[in-house]
This record gives sequence, C-alpha cells and structure tokens, in this order.
Amino acid sequence: VQLQASGGGLVQAGGSLRLSCAASGRTSNNYAVAWFRQGPGLEREFVATIRWSSRITYYADSVKGRFTISRDNAKNTVYLQMNSLKPEDTSVYYCAAGSGIITSSLGQKTAYDYWGQGTQVTVSS
Repeated sequence: VQLQASGGGLVQAGGSLRLSCAASGRTSNNYAVAWFRQGPGLEREFVATIRWSSRITYYADSVKGRFTISRDNAKNTVYLQMNSLKPEDTSVYYCAAGSGIITSSLGQKTAYDYWGQGTQVTVSS
C-alpha cells in the first residue's frame, strides 16, 4: 500500500485546510486510515482515524468538533477537513493505514503498517 499525503500549507488562526491521503496498491475494506501529526521536538500523536468499511471515526480530544475525517471510495482517498485552526495545530501531518486494528489500538502509531510522507501545516497567530 502506498499513501500520498497533500494539502498542507500556511493559514491564519481560525482558518481552514483540507488534507488528502490518496491510497494505491493492495487495499481492502478491513483497513483503517488515520492521520497523525508531529510537531518539532515532539512525539508523533494521533489526530483521527476512519474504518474504511464502516466509516466509523475516532478523534483525539484536542481536535474534536474542529476536524472531520472522511473517505471517498471511488477515489480511494481519505480527507481531513481542519476548521478553526489554532497555532498549536502547527505540525507535519502524516497519513497511515493498517488492517485488522482493534478499536483500543486505533490511536496507536505502532498499529499502522503503512505511512505516507508528511505534509506541513503551519498556523500563524
């Protein structure tokens, strides 16, 4: 599975961005696709994830109500709509995919086998 992340950029606080993660290769309905982020000198942290078949979503508390993860079957793409952005959202955002992940592990980066390259999101105050 290959993942291609895009859509990052520079935005003012309160603004919006939409990230895209295009998947190619051998995928299945058993997959979950997630977004993680990593700020300078920080650990990579979970942002949101979606189960491909059921569309069930999970979010980190820090982004609930502001970010929305969704997927487009026809385009094999997962999106992360980010609204009401804050300076603390500034990070490199990564998409990841994995199969057969149990619910309690969906927020753990070690549960995901495939990673895309990061896309930089910078929110100015």
